[in-house]
Amino acid sequence: MNSKPLVWLRLLRPSHWIKNLFVLAGVFFSGNWRQPGMLMLAFEAFLAFCLASSAVYSLNDTWDCEVDKNHPRKRLRPIAAGLLSRNTGYLTSGVLILFAMVLGLRASGLLALALAAYIVVNILYSLNLKNRVLLDVFCIAFGFIIRLLAGTWGLGIAPSQWFLLCTLSLSLFLGFSKRYAELIDKERPLEEKRRVLQNYTPEFLRLLLSVTLSASLITYALYTTSSRTAEVHHTAGLIYTLPLVLWGLFRYLYRVMHGGFGENTVADVLRDRQMLLVSLLYLIATGSLLFFGGSG
Repeated sequence: MNSKPLVWLRLLRPSHWIKNLFVLAGVFFSGNWRQPGMLMLAFEAFLAFCLASSAVYSLNDTWDCEVDKNHPRKRLRPIAAGLLSRNTGYLTSGVLILFAMVLGLRASGLLALALAAYIVVNILYSLNLKNRVLLDVFCIAFGFIIRLLAGTWGLGIAPSQWFLLCTLSLSLFLGFSKRYAELIDKERPLEEKRRVLQNYTPEFLRLLLSVTLSASLITYALYTTSSRTAEVHHTAGLIYTLPLVLWGLFRYLYRVMHGGFGENTVADVLRDRQMLLVSLLYLIATGSLLFFGGSG
C-alpha cells in the first residue's frame, strides 16, 4: 500500500477530480456540446482543473502536515505520514500548476484566468480564510462557481444565470453540510477540530442548511422552466427531473442530520444505495433530454 506510485496517487487525490465535472456541466447545460471541437476543448479545461486541484491538495497537505499528524484520518496522508517530504510536496504543486496553466492558455486566456483565480482563492483559503466563519464555506463555493465559469465563459459560452445561482446555492449547501458533519463528530473534542468550528453552532448550521437547500431547489426549478433553457435544449422537459433532485437532496440532508454524512460528498454518495440510484436516474433522465431533446 506504500509503494511510491500509490503514495503519489494519494497525494494527488484523483477521487476528488469528480468535482471538476462542473467544468463540463457548463458545456452540456448550455447546449454547446453540439459544436464541433467544443467537447475536446471542454475536456482540456477539465484536465487543467484536475491538475490545478491536485496542486492545491499537495500544497495544502504540505502546509498542514504538522496539524494533520494529530488527526485520526488526515495523519495517513503521505506528507503527514512521512512517506513524502515537504519539499516534494512543494515541487509537485509547482509542476502541476505550471502544466495546468500551459493547458489553460492553449484553450483561451479566460480559461487561464479562471485557473489562476481558482489557485489564488485556494491558497488564500489554506493560509487564512479557512479559519474565517462563513468565508471558509464561501471560498469552497467560489471554487465551484469558477469551475462552471471556466466551462462557459472560459470557452466562449454565455452561462445561464439561474444555473450559476443553483451552483452557488448547492455548493454552499454541501459546504455547510461538511461543517455540520465535522462539528457533530463525537470522535474528537472540539478543541482538536479545525479552528473555525468554534465559531459555528449546530443550530446555526441547521438554519444555513435549510436556507441553502431551499435556494438550490428554487433556482434549479427556475432554470428548468426558463424559456431560454427550453430554447437551448429544444425541450421543456427538464422540469420533470425536479422530483429526482428533491429526492437526492432530501436524502443527503437526512443522512447529514443523522450523522456520518457530509465530510466527503463523493464517498458519501458512493456508499449510499439510495443516493447512487437517484444519481443514476438523474443522469439517465437529464442525459436523454439534453442529447435527444423533446417536445416538452
